[in-house]
Amino acid sequence: MAHRRITLSAQHDGQPLGKVLAAELHLDRRRVQQFLRSAAVRLNGLVCRQAGQRVRAGECLEIIDTGPSPGGASSQASTAQPSFDTMIRIVDCDDHIVIVDKPAGLTTVRHAAETRAFGARAQRYLPPTLVDLLPRTLPELRRGRLRAVHRLDKETSGLLVVARTAEAERELGRQFRAHAVTRTYLALVRGQAKDERIESWLAADRGDGRRGSSSHGRGQRAVTYVRVVERLGPFTLVECRLETGRTHQVRIHLGERGTPLCGERVYDRPLHGPPVPDPSGAQRPMLHAATLGLIHPATKQRLTWTSTMPADMAALLQRLRSAPSI
Repeated sequence: MAHRRITLSAQHDGQPLGKVLAAELHLDRRRVQQFLRSAAVRLNGLVCRQAGQRVRAGECLEIIDTGPSPGGASSQASTAQPSFDTMIRIVDCDDHIVIVDKPAGLTTVRHAAETRAFGARAQRYLPPTLVDLLPRTLPELRRGRLRAVHRLDKETSGLLVVARTAEAERELGRQFRAHAVTRTYLALVRGQAKDERIESWLAADRGDGRRGSSSHGRGQRAVTYVRVVERLGPFTLVECRLETGRTHQVRIHLGERGTPLCGERVYDRPLHGPPVPDPSGAQRPMLHAATLGLIHPATKQRLTWTSTMPADMAALLQRLRSAPSI
């Protein structure tokens, strides 16, 4: 495979190295282990062989060119990117904004640390982002610069707004800061969730290397409203409405309540506690941005869009409905 250098971003923070490698290189667990054993992986310049080592945002991950991929697979096959072009759905578009239904597995926009590290080379060496691919999805978006007003996690699907003008970006940014944008998520969680309002202060390190709620009241105020939609035996389908929009807010709040997302591997445990068992078989955190509402930056009309859950999440929901005793 080709030599790759990745500046780890906030979405990687706290994740095991093996999981990061699997996601970035699209490899199965066996091949990740082969890369690690062959000393092909370096973290901050040092060879790293531990799949369970937790990585931090800002660290430099290198995968060294070792010729053919471990296991005999070709470089092209092991590093091939999913074709997201046909998976992106444009929900609404005008001269000011674009409403997009993002598929899971696609990063919203290039992180600042990656841009600083790669500069103009980012387009060549890093996987494309949603903002990179939008002009391919709708040719009229090739005119002017697209501005991501907010983000969804790479593995979260659903609705987000992209501004097409500086004026729209400023107005939408004001609405987000004023908590005037309506956002609700659908989430499949382990355990018995309940209707509640969750408020905490989120810090970069809650005490175990993970982002989470600070016991000292320091950090960013975060508020999530949880409503039970359907009980599924040992699982629950919930709707989460955001008052604030902090990094990984829903994932953290649900995890710290003892009801982590199905498929969650980072925020799936209490402080200094073991992970909550996950018999769901989910391959990603089951979180979908289902509703987005805002005031149009030009017309000043209040608009709302909705999105149905993606196929993998709907399939898991159906399976849990038919076998609630899992």
